[in-house]
Amino acid sequence: MTFDDAKTALIEVLKEIQARSGLSCPDLSGADVPLKVLEKFDSTVWPAATTLVARKLGIAIPNDVHIFGGEKGTTLLSIDQASKLIVKKHQLKAPLKGAA
Repeated sequence: MTFDDAKTALIEVLKEIQARSGLSCPDLSGADVPLKVLEKFDSTVWPAATTLVARKLGIAIPNDVHIFGGEKGTTLLSIDQASKLIVKKHQLKAPLKGAA
């Protein structure tokens, strides 16, 4: 998985979440901080967004990795920063046992 893969998946998921919520979504760039540019995108939505990104990429993102930042007062992350974190911290999903 590359940085571009992670960034594309993240932007797609952010757009999907906004659309499903009936909220507008501006054109997103790597410098954008989702919490600052997306209406009602807050820490209650982040876990679902993280799960959707992981599924889209076919990876696992550990529960202690907060791809949007902001955990315990840390800086909120831009899309580019979040994408770099995803690439750095992801874990490949183990294949299902007995799958044919």
